[in-house]
Amino acid sequence: MVLRYLIEKEFKQLRRNSFLPRLILIFPCVIMLIMPWAATLEIEDLRIAIIDHDHSPSSIRLIHRIEASPYFKLMTLPDTYEKGLENIERDRVDMLLEIPKGFEKEQVNGRSASALIAINAVNGTKGGLGSTYLQQILNPQSTSPSILYRFNPHLDYKIFMVPALMTMLLVMICGFLPALNVVSEKEKGTIEQINVSPVSRFTFTLAKLLPYWFIGFIVLNLCIILAWIIYGLAPEGSIFTIYLATLIFVLVMSGLGLVISNYSSTMQQAMFVMWFCMLIFILMSGLFTPISSMPQWAQYITYANPLRYFMEMMRMVYLKGSNMADITQQLGVLSCFAAILYGWAIYSYRKQQ
Repeated sequence: MVLRYLIEKEFKQLRRNSFLPRLILIFPCVIMLIMPWAATLEIEDLRIAIIDHDHSPSSIRLIHRIEASPYFKLMTLPDTYEKGLENIERDRVDMLLEIPKGFEKEQVNGRSASALIAINAVNGTKGGLGSTYLQQILNPQSTSPSILYRFNPHLDYKIFMVPALMTMLLVMICGFLPALNVVSEKEKGTIEQINVSPVSRFTFTLAKLLPYWFIGFIVLNLCIILAWIIYGLAPEGSIFTIYLATLIFVLVMSGLGLVISNYSSTMQQAMFVMWFCMLIFILMSGLFTPISSMPQWAQYITYANPLRYFMEMMRMVYLKGSNMADITQQLGVLSCFAAILYGWAIYSYRKQQ
């Protein structure tokens, strides 16, 4: 009965705050509408300058192939390499292709024709991908293999990002709000009423966590609906598997938020600590870069990152159609995180009688 009244108090406090209900609804919509288009590693419309010293039918056909590619945008045809390099230095183009004299003659004689590629490599990812795209055009294979892309047949980066963004939203909302909850009551002085009441630490902590389970499921369902309407993306696996994983993950993030809130004296302190944790979690979760590409020491650190396991589960269930048996390991690790953080949240809340 006491737990019920405490939960009612939490929802009433949430309802009285005119900003938070709007944030819970508007923030997921903005992230789901904008971030999948902005947070992408797909490279298109690379600006290229081509120097054609050969002026042969073969070199002209090559230029037309590059122009027809969606990855390149032909900006200029300079006469000399120096003029082309000047375009790169002034950031007018991203890369330069120099076709030497005798290019067609080498091909007719059955020899490999050489060409020079100069790339602006300030952005290493962009430069590397641009070089790969251009080499594929320069070296067409006589026999092309049959390639089958599993789970993402059109290599759409948005399909890869959407489940990860759902995870990030749960982290931001279900982590930050609990982190600010207890410390805000400290600043207002209302927590003193709880301190002198017979409410146990277990009941108090549970009453703080349960509303964020509810909020987490609202955010998750909103994201699932938006992903289906806007991107045509629906879970390949069971949605109940996603719900179970979310149930545990929200407990992890809410528990972490309450731990930070219990140890913080002001809202600014809680916000800075939580933001520091969020940056580490997000950057080392595999959201943008694969964990396998990180240094070995960094890969070891990711084992202590709960976001890593939930993101793996979301992508496995959403894209590969994995079932409960496939994500047992991740669920087990998250459950351990949940038990540790929930116990820590109970222990760190000190009642002053």
